[in-house]
Amino acid sequence: MTRPAATAWTSRADVAQESLDHFFGVPGIQFLANSHPHDRGDTAVFNYWWLAHVIDARIDAWLRTGEARWLEAAVAARDNIVERNGGSLFNDYFDDMLWFALALERLHAATGDQRHLDDARAIWDHVVEHGWNETLGWSLAWRKQQLAYKNTPANGPLVILGARLHALDASGDQLDYARRAFNWLTANLVGPDGFVEDGVNRNDDGAVDTQWRFTYNQGLYAGAALELFRVTGDRSMLERAVQTAVTAVRELSDGSVFRDEGDGGDEGLFKGVYYRYLGEVLAVLVDEPDFADERALLEGFLRASTDALWRTGVVDGMLRPGNDWSEPAGEWIPYSTAVSAIFATEQRARLEAAGGRGEPVGAGSATASRSATGA
Repeated sequence: MTRPAATAWTSRADVAQESLDHFFGVPGIQFLANSHPHDRGDTAVFNYWWLAHVIDARIDAWLRTGEARWLEAAVAARDNIVERNGGSLFNDYFDDMLWFALALERLHAATGDQRHLDDARAIWDHVVEHGWNETLGWSLAWRKQQLAYKNTPANGPLVILGARLHALDASGDQLDYARRAFNWLTANLVGPDGFVEDGVNRNDDGAVDTQWRFTYNQGLYAGAALELFRVTGDRSMLERAVQTAVTAVRELSDGSVFRDEGDGGDEGLFKGVYYRYLGEVLAVLVDEPDFADERALLEGFLRASTDALWRTGVVDGMLRPGNDWSEPAGEWIPYSTAVSAIFATEQRARLEAAGGRGEPVGAGSATASRSATGA
């Protein structure tokens, strides 16, 4: 028998998906308006990496429902990226391209269309050829114009994609790159408590950008560690993933919702990255009794934050969230915020469908997470 909570949250996930089109959908090549209302003068801006996450969001809906319309929507988002990018897979930002490649790998798994996997591999090769370098230690640059600037947004998805490509074909060197990038991240941008900084050497001064405390980076590192655990069985990777996921709740939330990370547009998608990989961590912890306390805390946070989202974000039966889920959205929102809300709602629906447990737990009372070093 389907649990009432599962039924309620799968319905909400449908509404979240449909709300993206309701508030942002536009005809023609634009595909999605960048903001709502549509009168801010930014309609024509091409947000390549936001669209890559739209592919992932639509695949989530297809996995939950099996409805062909969501897979068709994922393919449409993929085609829109390539069309608006002049027929090319590539741009100047290595993190952007890796997000697209990750979505393409999932699209291949969903459709069986070899073209999508070939494109993901082509992006991998392009990124490694043009961005991997020895400055500050072997790792990936953020963009082609700043090869000495290294950060989590570029190296995190490199680890995840490398691990996933290795899982499909172990004959290549993707896992080696993934391990080296992860080790570089850990040595340069991760603190003893698992908190992940954004980047280093942005101004060619060797400084770490400790002022940028983003959920995005925590989600990426947790996801990277988890993917390495999946392909290697190294339990220290699972410990790192859990530690960072818990630390993010402790450091960046009030125990119920994440604090507002800014209104520049890109920031709206940051927490969505965390929720995507939180869902993956929770899926693994179901079979890990040693992490029962951490699992309860993380499930509780997922429940508390999505409850807040749906308490404050509903407008005329549709979901229109702001960046701060503790209060209703302002007059203007970017569609990046809607994608984050989709990711979080899909993960809540996934949790309830699996009969997950966990009560809301304040960040201040969080059980101390295990040290990834065993200390």
